[in-house]
Amino acid sequence: MNGAQEGTKTGNGWVVIAAYAAVVAATQMLWLTFAPIDTDVARDYGVSQATVGWLANVFPLLYVVLALPAGLALDRWFRSSLNAGAILTAIGGLVRLIAPTFAAAMAGQLLVAIAQPLVLNSLTKTATGYLPERARPTGIALGSAGQFVGAIIALVMGPLLEDKHSLGLLLPVQAGLAVLAAIVLALVTRRPPADAGPRAAIGIDELKAAWSLPLIRTLAQLAFVGIGVFVALSTYLQPILHRNHISSTSAGVMLAGMLIAGTIGCGTLPPVVARKGLERRYMIFVASWVAGCCGVLAILHALVVADFILVAALGLILLAALPVMLELVERKMGASGGVATGILLLAGNAGGLVVAVLLSLLVHIPVAAFLLLAGVALYGLRPARALNPA
Repeated sequence: MNGAQEGTKTGNGWVVIAAYAAVVAATQMLWLTFAPIDTDVARDYGVSQATVGWLANVFPLLYVVLALPAGLALDRWFRSSLNAGAILTAIGGLVRLIAPTFAAAMAGQLLVAIAQPLVLNSLTKTATGYLPERARPTGIALGSAGQFVGAIIALVMGPLLEDKHSLGLLLPVQAGLAVLAAIVLALVTRRPPADAGPRAAIGIDELKAAWSLPLIRTLAQLAFVGIGVFVALSTYLQPILHRNHISSTSAGVMLAGMLIAGTIGCGTLPPVVARKGLERRYMIFVASWVAGCCGVLAILHALVVADFILVAALGLILLAALPVMLELVERKMGASGGVATGILLLAGNAGGLVVAVLLSLLVHIPVAAFLLLAGVALYGLRPARALNPA
């Protein structure tokens, strides 16, 4: 490929990456729609706060169930499967508009949750297929950033757009954004990718081979703990703090602060950790830091400013742990890195489901809720100390 052709491919490829990142953002936005306003949604739909939590909990549940078939579909019909995920996400957003009921909201969430593995598992195949080799790491980073952007949009948009006695413009605006993202992606992916990219599916033999490695089993435990704490906190922080009469807006700002701080951490900490070979020490620090932050939250949970600082500090360190683990997998596993990454994501989503369900039982007891999260983080010290990157 000559320079002009490569430049053209790169230019067109960035449009595809941008459209893909927008769809990723849409899935995360719809996933966390109700997280910052749990108590208001419970009132409007006439259900408990724990029940509202299942509007988010279905996402890690279905991801664990559908990751393998989604990977198989992407390997066989990449563009069709990716666009099907985008379209299903948009349809899910529209279904939530059918009626102001919990049933309609859950129906929409289920559709988006089914679509999510098709979208998220497409990341490396999209970057590899539409970008030249030198641009792919940046493309993967930008595609991944869509997850954080979508989550931040959801956590800020909820308190801003809901009305006093209804969800107001929240669901229509989000549905419109999801539809727009799906249309744009369909238009820009009319050209087939130049490269098939790495496999998205995890075969049984490859799964057994990767799981037999102590490094992968250790990282899977760390992913279970880290993503578990993040998903549970994102889902239930608002109802936990509601006990202290802290508003949905304040809780949404705290969660957005956690994600913004985490985005900064992801951009600055992993390169330093990798360059100096500090993976084990960093994971020990993450488990200790998160446990400490949650322990202090158990004491100071009624203080808004303290909550904001602690939640942001937690996010700064915790969210950077995943790219540290993924970089270690890529560096150590080579061609088997895709399978190992799939194992980590499966373990993380399983952790998100388990920890969130446990936390849902304690939302009315803030001290116990934060101590539970601290205990889960402390459990992470065991695999962190056993981590051997060599």
